[in-house]
Amino acid sequence: MAELSPLRRRMIEDMTIRNLSPATQRSYVHAVAKFSRYCGRSPDRLDLEDVRAFQVHLVSTGISWPALNQTVCALRFFYGVTLGHAEIPERIDSGRGVIRVEHGKGGKDRTVMLSAQLLRILRVYWRLAKPQGWLFPGRDANGPIDVQVLYLACRSARAAAGIDKRVTVHALRHSFATHLLENGTDIRIIQVLLGHNNLSSTARYTKVSNGLIRRTTSPLDRLNIEVVPSG
Repeated sequence: MAELSPLRRRMIEDMTIRNLSPATQRSYVHAVAKFSRYCGRSPDRLDLEDVRAFQVHLVSTGISWPALNQTVCALRFFYGVTLGHAEIPERIDSGRGVIRVEHGKGGKDRTVMLSAQLLRILRVYWRLAKPQGWLFPGRDANGPIDVQVLYLACRSARAAAGIDKRVTVHALRHSFATHLLENGTDIRIIQVLLGHNNLSSTARYTKVSNGLIRRTTSPLDRLNIEVVPSG
C-alpha cells in the first residue's frame, strides 16, 4: 500500500475529527485527487481559476448534479478546512444582489434576488456556524437540513408571531408571489422567480387582495367624461 502524503493524511484527519463517514471521506479524497490529476499539480498549489476550470470540465462531461455537488463539497472542505483558506470553489455574487439556486423546485436552476437584509443575516450565521459543504447542513453534515426541521421552524415562527391561522412552508411561497404581484412586479418576472414553465402555473399562486383591487384605477377614470343632468 502506498504511503499517504502529508497533505492527504491531514485532510483525512480533519474529516475524522468532524465525524464525516468513511464513505464521505473516500469520496472527498477521490474528488481532490481527481482535481489534482486534471490540473497536473498538487492541489495546494492550485487556485480559484483552476477550480473553476475543473468544474467547467466536469459539466462538459455530463456529470450528474449529485456527483458535481459532492465534488464541490470536497473542494470546499479541502480549501476551507485543511488549508484554512477562504472558501474558493464558487464565487457568491452578493455584489450584484443575486443568488444562484441550483437544482431547486422541479430540479431547475435559476437566479433570484438576494435581499440585503437576508444577506446580513446570512453573514452573521456564516461567521457563527461556519458550515462546510451545505449552507444549512442536516444532523449528518454530509447532507442538507431535513425538511421536517423546516416544518418545525415554520410552526415555531407562526406561534411566535401570534398567528392563529394554519401556516405551511408552501404557503410562504404563495405569499412571496402575492406580495410581489401586489407591489407591481410583472407576473412574468414572478414566473421566472418561482421556476414555472407556464404562466398559468404562476397565476394559481397569486391571490390578489381586495385592498389592491380598491387601489386599482379603472380605465374609465382616465377619461374626461362630463355628465349632464337631464331635465
